[in-house]
Amino acid sequence: MNRTTNDAQLIPHKARKRFGQNFLHDPAIINRIIRSIGPKSDDHLVEIGPGQGALTNQLQAGSGRLDVVELDRDLIPWLKLQFGLNENFAIHEADALQFDFATLRQTDEQLRIVGNLPYNISTPLIFHLLTYADIVKDMHFMLQKEVVERMAAQPGDKHYGRLGVMVQYFCQVHYLFPVGPGAFNPPPKVDSAIVRLTPYKELPCPCKNHGILEKVVKAAFAMRRKTLRNCLKSLISGDELEQLGIDPSLRPERIALESFVKIADYLTDRK
Repeated sequence: MNRTTNDAQLIPHKARKRFGQNFLHDPAIINRIIRSIGPKSDDHLVEIGPGQGALTNQLQAGSGRLDVVELDRDLIPWLKLQFGLNENFAIHEADALQFDFATLRQTDEQLRIVGNLPYNISTPLIFHLLTYADIVKDMHFMLQKEVVERMAAQPGDKHYGRLGVMVQYFCQVHYLFPVGPGAFNPPPKVDSAIVRLTPYKELPCPCKNHGILEKVVKAAFAMRRKTLRNCLKSLISGDELEQLGIDPSLRPERIALESFVKIADYLTDRK
């Protein structure tokens, strides 16, 4: 993300396609995002992909500590120049897909994660971040609108799938507002949206083996137009599904999280 010209002079940096860069420049959208996040003086914020610093200045000013994770090494010197003298700021040159976010904690504090996530890696990055759900207070992301719709989708919705099931296992999902292409430079070819993910303090539907649940959900949506019986035939029979009170003739997009957990727990016990 980049900063508005009211905050600082922008670095002359061309967005790189291989990093999926689209720099945010619309002051109204920037301010709306900051209001949605509501940084507080005792918050430990983490910004993924600060880019040209559109949110960084206000995040830093409003929080107790701000760590930023940036992959583009050409942006690092400028970010250090603009923000590096502040004691509550630290920059990490790293790939967020590989980064260990637990190393940022200084006490038993909860992290608040923010980011304009590159659309080409957004789904695997979300799955990576979900592994840290127990140390995260909330997450606010700019994503492709379709991805946010998939996260928030309910059973029976055309957007409902693996991403929505697994995100909703860990988090409450709040679709906040859409963002048009004109808010970015260069403008992306798709619409964007802001989403808030709030990890549950206690999982409403915990499973016995999370790895088995992931396996079941992945298999179910690998062929989403087929029935649950056909999608999961290598894991469980139609008769066993019926014994669990689940209709094997339904397509996976009609199956609620609770039913996927029931299948996973059955497979865990069967083993």
